[in-house]
Amino acid sequence: MTEEQRVLEMSAQWAAAMVANDADAIGAFMADEWTMVSERGISTKEHFLSFVRSGALTHSSFDLVGEPQINIYGDVAVVACRVTNTAQFEGQQFDADEWTTDVLVKRDGRWLCVHSHITSVNKEFAAEVREKQK
Repeated sequence: MTEEQRVLEMSAQWAAAMVANDADAIGAFMADEWTMVSERGISTKEHFLSFVRSGALTHSSFDLVGEPQINIYGDVAVVACRVTNTAQFEGQQFDADEWTTDVLVKRDGRWLCVHSHITSVNKEFAAEVREKQK
C-alpha cells in the first residue's frame, strides 16, 4: 500500500468516526496539538471534542466529493478535498459543503492530523467553473 493510500484510508476511517459521533475515535486521528481554522475562528482538539462528548455536536453524514489531492513530503502530508456533511449543533441542523485542507504528520508509523482548515464552497463560482469546462 502506498502512503497516499494509507492517508486516504485514514481519512475514511476518521470520517466514519465523525458519523459514529465517537469523541475518542475522532480524537485518535488528531495529534494533541491539532487546531482547526474555520469561519468561527481557531479551535483546539479538546474544545472541538468537548462538543462531541457533550452531544452538542453530532454528524449524520460526512462524504468526500470527488478525488482528494494528496501531497506527501516525507513525514508530512497535505490533503485537500471537498466534503459534504450534515451536522446538528446545539439542536440546529447544518448541511455543509466545504473545502477542507488537512495537514498530517507521520508519528510512530501512523498518520495524525495536526491542522485542519475549512472553507465553505462558493456554489455560484463552482457553477461558473463547471459551465466554462463544458
